Amino acid sequence: MSEPPLHARPRVAFLGLGAIGRPMAARVARLYPLTVWNRTAEGARRFGEATGARVAATPRAAAEAAEVVLTCLPTSADVEGLLDGPDGLLAGFRPGALLVDCTSGSPAASRRIAARLRAAGHGFVDAPVSGGTNGAEAGSLTVMLGGEEQDVLQAREVVRAFGQRIEHLGGVGTGHAMKAVNNALLAVNILALGEALTALARAGVRPGPAVGVLNASSGRSFVSEVLVPERVLTGRFPPTFRLALLHKDAGIAAELADECGVDHPILAHAVELLARARAILGEEADYIEALRVNERQAGVELRA
Repeated sequence: MSEPPLHARPRVAFLGLGAIGRPMAARVARLYPLTVWNRTAEGARRFGEATGARVAATPRAAAEAAEVVLTCLPTSADVEGLLDGPDGLLAGFRPGALLVDCTSGSPAASRRIAARLRAAGHGFVDAPVSGGTNGAEAGSLTVMLGGEEQDVLQAREVVRAFGQRIEHLGGVGTGHAMKAVNNALLAVNILALGEALTALARAGVRPGPAVGVLNASSGRSFVSEVLVPERVLTGRFPPTFRLALLHKDAGIAAELADECGVDHPILAHAVELLARARAILGEEADYIEALRVNERQAGVELRA
């Protein structure tokens, strides 16, 4: 079935044009009339010139131009910070608007936001994504949806622009819970591989062959199959996702386990190790650079 003409599709606003938000928004612009807002106005201006999207001066102006509003910001606190005030989202939402939050956020914050929006007659869906900047550019992200069925159906129509696997996981907050746990497991894999590969290097096993054997054996993972060969063994560490944000997500997963009464010694220790790596490497370090802490401690470099 052919797509309806652009003017007949729901109008969308996208707030947050960061490393992954920008390619996500670019794909939305292909399918829907799009208005964008960014905390750095110059980034929004350049995006508008490149895609033809309208640029809003404030979150309120972005919301006034759309039926569906997408946010993709570093934290849930950033999203909550856009809601209030004369230039905030709540002042600009159209009747019955839907907020779709693609931030890697907190389930508890999602429930707070959803309750506020429901009281004002609006819908909310948490819709964090996985797949990185490459997945955003290709439109192959996994999208994890949490919310009421009617809201999810509306959100699904828009997130298909950048999502390939789109899963409705349950009520509000379940998407963010799933994302936090996924990223916590990613962190555990990175930390464990850092320890294991540096130990092997000190034992005289070259990193390239070691990774090759792991990837043909039962110890393999996405980290060993993709991230380590493409970034660590090559010495290239492109800035795609900050270590600080991985630390935040692992912390959300640990808090979730604690709230649910589940013992989580591995997650708790991973949060501690990420905090140490963050302190050593700085706020702008990429997440896979956590392995550099192991390299420094062991006095080796994990290069092919």
